[in-house]
Amino acid sequence: MSEWPAAKARRVPAALQRIGWAVKREASSHKVLARDGWPDTVFAFHDSEEIGPRMLARIAKQTGLRPDDL
Repeated sequence: MSEWPAAKARRVPAALQRIGWAVKREASSHKVLARDGWPDTVFAFHDSEEIGPRMLARIAKQTGLRPDDL
């Protein structure tokens, strides 16, 4: 079983901003996030979408997000 719970997409960028990510560019549902020492990453989900555990694990690998950050 995954340690990641499913989460609404609006919670993920908020959690990323709390750990140091900032929105570099935004167009519709696509947000380009930037953080010093990390490559830019694109977050492309509508706020009301549910993001599953597997996708959250992929986002975490690119951003350093942890389950307790949500």
